[in-house]
Amino acid sequence: MRKIYDFHGGIHPPENKQQSLGGPIRSAGIPKQLTVPLSQHIGAASKPLVTIGERVLKGQVIAEAGGFVSVPQHAPSSGTVIAIEDRAIPHPSGFHAPCIVIECDGKDEWLPLQGLANYSERSPEELLDLIREAGIAGMGGAGFPAAVKLKGKPESQIQTLIINGTECEPYITADDALMRERAEDIITGVKILQHIVKPTETLIGVEDNKPEGIVALREAAQGSDIEVVEFPTKYPSGGEKQLIEILTGKQVPSGGLPADIGIVCQNLGTTVAVQQAVLQGRPLISRITTVTGEAVDQPGNFEVLLGTPMSHLLELAGYDSTRNKRLIMGGPMMGFTLTDLNVPVVKTTNCLLAPSESELPAPPPAQACIRCGLCAEACPASLLPQQLFWFSQGKEYEKLEQHNLFDCIECGACSYVCPSNIPLVQYYRASKADILQQRRDHEKSEQSRLRFEARQERLAREEEEKAAKRAARKKAAELRAQQAADSDSVEDPIQAAIERAKAKKASQQQSAATESELEKLEKAVASTRKRLETASSKLKQAQEEGSELVEALQKGVDKTQVKLEQAEKALAEYQAKQPQATEGSHDTGDAAQAAIAKAKAARAAAGDMSPQEKLQKQVDNLRQRLEKTSQRLAESRSAGEEAKIVDALEATEQRLQSKLAEAEQELAKFNAMEAS
Repeated sequence: MRKIYDFHGGIHPPENKQQSLGGPIRSAGIPKQLTVPLSQHIGAASKPLVTIGERVLKGQVIAEAGGFVSVPQHAPSSGTVIAIEDRAIPHPSGFHAPCIVIECDGKDEWLPLQGLANYSERSPEELLDLIREAGIAGMGGAGFPAAVKLKGKPESQIQTLIINGTECEPYITADDALMRERAEDIITGVKILQHIVKPTETLIGVEDNKPEGIVALREAAQGSDIEVVEFPTKYPSGGEKQLIEILTGKQVPSGGLPADIGIVCQNLGTTVAVQQAVLQGRPLISRITTVTGEAVDQPGNFEVLLGTPMSHLLELAGYDSTRNKRLIMGGPMMGFTLTDLNVPVVKTTNCLLAPSESELPAPPPAQACIRCGLCAEACPASLLPQQLFWFSQGKEYEKLEQHNLFDCIECGACSYVCPSNIPLVQYYRASKADILQQRRDHEKSEQSRLRFEARQERLAREEEEKAAKRAARKKAAELRAQQAADSDSVEDPIQAAIERAKAKKASQQQSAATESELEKLEKAVASTRKRLETASSKLKQAQEEGSELVEALQKGVDKTQVKLEQAEKALAEYQAKQPQATEGSHDTGDAAQAAIAKAKAARAAAGDMSPQEKLQKQVDNLRQRLEKTSQRLAESRSAGEEAKIVDALEATEQRLQSKLAEAEQELAKFNAMEAS
């Protein structure tokens, strides 16, 4: 006999479960239209794969997963897509969100399905892929993607697999009906989860107010190592952390996950969805939903297609709107009021409650807190609801986090026992939303800051490169001007060639002082790789926290990966060409030798000239140099170059004019002597 533990706090509200257990599970049939929200789970919303006017088959993927923490959506029945637009969805705020609307054709025509005959021969990774592609998310709580939860952390070793069949919320009997009628499917689904997780023990926790369901489960589990554990009824024993403490005596640390202590939990309905996905190839397109309350004449449990309007379900249950003032999705403790009867059933819709005013009266106006401490006694998470209430009123978010606000499971036990009728949970929900928004705003500002700093670094680097190139050009110009100023009469062709080779080599050395193309490419690869590592780290953290920024961070990682591949490709191409460039760089010395050889040949030819021919060649050479110098001087003046360079060119021009005049006089005298 397994030892049963207890958890702090808890309450015993009226159960009101027998109203909906008078008959078997009924089919809700096919409505005229199905509205499939793209976000029915924690994490990134799905992305549409269909277009308006397209005909879809039952079970067809109509939206793909939007990220790691996400699941695809499937067509619950065959028909035609008539809209992809924002529509009202079941949410406490009553806001609208993107949905795919299908006009059903009534044929209910399935896409061909293919299950696994023997799942035990498949690897856990293959089964996880099947569960992910089947769109299975948790069906008893916030809707966390089942495959992500089952995969867990690489460093975590799961010892205990817990199946949550508690269903502690008043009025809700969907899981109880499943246990009574489909216990074999539940046990088969649990065995599949065992093959994936490979725990040392497997427990199904059920409250003792479900005797028929417990008997059915134990009969189906005979001969297996699955233990069905019965424990006393107390709300909220269905909370994940509370159930873990009841069955194992272990407590999940604040801010931690069950996997941190070697435990993974799944809902009872999720196990049936896993069984259907693996053995039949059927995606998650329907669920069991309880419809109850005094405003319906025929309460019960219905197997309903996802996307079915709530009004369709209410009509099947004999809804009388005159006896109902507010419609609640979920139970009276953790449910929320629906503002539109046409919102669709989603993967987390376990109950539709239509109470009369006398059955569930509106809460009276809140009064001042009398500091009785009943809320702290009832809190199952051992928090201090009174202090959290004061901090929420004062918007002291830092103190709220210090007092573990996010450990609150929003069970409503504190509000239930409060004699002042203070809606404590509503304050906590609002504060959580504000804190999460602050975190998102901080993440955005941090990303903007990093982008700004990267841009400033890039601009500074580019400016340094430009300054280095300008300095190199200035140095080369000064060198050329100095060479022109120091030249005498007719330059020696050999010496001129040597000086030109030296000047070219100096220019190359100066250019090499600046950042080479290879260094730029290597820096680009290193910088991009560092950005990718940072972005991947943020994405991993967001995935573990189930942040709404997963999709945006995933896009950033993908873009950075593409940039890294481009940078690495550019570097590889440059390095492939480098041997040719290196070989070409040695041509400088060969060119200088060729110039020297050419100059020697020219000097040898000059030795055969007559004195008159030498004078004439000297005059022609001086005229060419003077013409080039005058042209260069005019360009420098028009370009507004530094005065030092202009002055040097003017001095060179004057010197060449003087030398040309002297050479022309000598040539004229020589010609006169030859004529006489």
